Amino acid sequence: MEPVLQIRQLTKRYRNGRGVRGIDLDVRRGDIYGLFGPNGSGKTTVLKIVTGLIRADGGSVSLFGRHPGDGYERSMRKVGCVIETADVYDYMSAEGHLRLIARFHPELPPARIGEVLDWVGLTPYRREKVRGFSLGMKQRLALAASLLHAPELVILDEPSNGLDIEGTVELRELILRLSADNGTTFLVSSHAIDEMERLCTRVGFLYDGTLIREGAVPELTAGLGLEQAYLAEMRRAREGKVHV
Repeated sequence: MEPVLQIRQLTKRYRNGRGVRGIDLDVRRGDIYGLFGPNGSGKTTVLKIVTGLIRADGGSVSLFGRHPGDGYERSMRKVGCVIETADVYDYMSAEGHLRLIARFHPELPPARIGEVLDWVGLTPYRREKVRGFSLGMKQRLALAASLLHAPELVILDEPSNGLDIEGTVELRELILRLSADNGTTFLVSSHAIDEMERLCTRVGFLYDGTLIREGAVPELTAGLGLEQAYLAEMRRAREGKVHV
């Protein structure tokens, strides 16, 4: 099966020496792919390059079979994302914010806004100004915006940031439902490894800008749990005994 997202030898270096180097990664249709690593390991850099927010220094990215400069922007129409922070318009209502975004997708049915607000639990607050929302509520609204146009691939950077326990469980259930019912593919970066173990089909571990291990969750955990598998890989990486 052709990957939805294919990354080969991806490299990006910042002035401080951090970044990513030599990343090879495939996200297949229907995957819920979890990307894990310490702070500064390059997770957000990878997501930003994929979504066109920054340019790579080297390597290639293919999204739905298209590369930058070869119809990549058309492939991005099939992508929804929340990267780093929940960027929302504070002076608008939740409903108004989504109506503004919906103008870029004229094919959407009018009922779609209400549907995604219901998915993220914001229906009771749909007419409230966003400036009064908590961080978790803003995160829910950003998630609703990313799902508005029924994307085939959803990229989420720390999606449970600011969510309470109930919100985190609801997020997990929503991702699982969209994956099962709609075949939506997900690429998720998170530190909530226990939660992601319940969610992900495949995972990749990043350390110091390199992808040191990836695979299906059962293969990597070997009955030990994802947290223990991750910690073991980090110890190997720090000792210089990485899987490459």
